[in-house]
This record gives sequence, C-alpha cells and structure tokens, in this order.
Amino acid sequence: MEILCKNFEDLSVQQMYDLLQLRSEVFVIEQKCLYQDMDGIDKKCYHLLIYDKDVLEAYARLIPENITFKEHSIGRIATRNHGRGMGTILMQEALKQMQILFGEAPIRIGAQTYALNFYKKFKFIPSGSVYHEDGIEHIEMIRN
Repeated sequence: MEILCKNFEDLSVQQMYDLLQLRSEVFVIEQKCLYQDMDGIDKKCYHLLIYDKDVLEAYARLIPENITFKEHSIGRIATRNHGRGMGTILMQEALKQMQILFGEAPIRIGAQTYALNFYKKFKFIPSGSVYHEDGIEHIEMIRN
C-alpha cells in the first residue's frame, strides 16, 4: 500500500485523473448524485491518496480553514471496493495528515447521515441539523 499526501501543484497528471475518476465513480455513479465536482477548491487543498498496487483505493481532500468551513475540514471522502477496511485506514491517515499540516485544531466535516456512526468512531460529534446537499442528507460534525 502506498500513501501519498500532496498539494494540488504536486499531483501528477495520472494522480489527478485517478482521484477525479474515483470521486466520479463513488459520488456520481454509485450514489447517483449530479453535482459540480470540480468546484475550484481542489487548488487550495491537500490530497490524500491511498494506492494498492497501481489502483487508487481511497481518497480524501484535506481542506485548510476558512474555505468550506471556518475550521479545517476533510471532504470528498471516497473508497473503492467497500467492506475491506479502507475507510478506516483513510480516516486514520487523514487525521494524522491534518495534524502534520495544520497542528492541533478542530476539524469540521459535512457527513452523509448514513455514515454518522462511522465518523463517531473518530471522535466527530454531530453539530447542527440535518440538511440536504445534492439530494443526499448530510449533517455537520466537529472533532475538537
């Protein structure tokens, strides 16, 4: 397994293709969600990529404060081949990288409500009311 954390400028063309392909597979095809994925935020973020052999198995966007939320954030959390524990590995690594990049600071996420218990395992707690984003129920969660 190869774990990479890169800022936008350091992504190779292949890595950019891989992450856009995985995000499209998960959010557009699997979840049947039509939305503007390339939202201009990628250029301001770090990108966490987990490869197994040459296949991108998991991805997350690590977002500095004051871009999507007042706090730092983790977004576009996506895994391929669910049920193999990649989500747990991804979140553990994302939290580790967030600390390296931004130090000890609160992290806010916009979680899909079906994954609420998953994020609670990583000390995220619900913060606010359920809302709809791109036709899917979400709730903000914070990790202090």
